[in-house]
Amino acid sequence: MDATKARQKIHDLLLTGDNRLKQGVSAEKIRQSYEQALAVAREHGLEESIRPLVEIRLNDLERLARGSSPPAPPDA
Repeated sequence: MDATKARQKIHDLLLTGDNRLKQGVSAEKIRQSYEQALAVAREHGLEESIRPLVEIRLNDLERLARGSSPPAPPDA
């Protein structure tokens, strides 16, 4: 898989995870999509740019699983 296809695959996996979250799918399935995106990024040397996106999503998923509310947005 070339870099363009890898980026598209990563995008698709992140979007799948996001859609699963919106649809109320199990946290395990959501996590699986995000972790697959990170694995593809790692395989293609894109981990450094993708990891922060995945970490944010995984942290949000953990927070939602605990029932916490999202952090307040910063003051403008």
